Amino acid sequence: MTDSTRLAAGDTAPDFTLTDQAGGTVSLSSYRGQKVVLYFYPAAMTPGCTTQACDFRDSLGSLGAAGYQVLGVSKDTQDKLAQFAQNELLTFPLLSDEDLTVHRAYGAWGEKNLYGKIVTGVLRSTFVIDDAGVLTLALYNVKATGHVASLRKKLGL
Repeated sequence: MTDSTRLAAGDTAPDFTLTDQAGGTVSLSSYRGQKVVLYFYPAAMTPGCTTQACDFRDSLGSLGAAGYQVLGVSKDTQDKLAQFAQNELLTFPLLSDEDLTVHRAYGAWGEKNLYGKIVTGVLRSTFVIDDAGVLTLALYNVKATGHVASLRKKLGL
């Protein structure tokens, strides 16, 4: 049993305000009028999460040209996110959700199978939000490797 509800295309994206890697605040509502790719990842500076973040970094040009802003969310501290961004030259906002409020609002926290054991943790998830704040894609349990390429294909990029 997960302790968060999964969202689906057509749902209104839950609004939030979180701290980014530079210590500033970022609110989803400030992106109204733009399209957003919001992704949740388990932990900065781990192999899979680094691969995924670098894939997003390397795709910012094509995503940006199509009108998408990328936002990454994890339960990491702002300091750890700052180090991650610096180490990997990440130029998009990395948001700290230490109390998991936003993870739960998006259904990105719950039970998962990790190497054959059921554990509770971050469900690697990606959401595409249109310019009116409505989900057009809600993807759960995505793989770190190859995910951005798959997402770009779904978006027709």
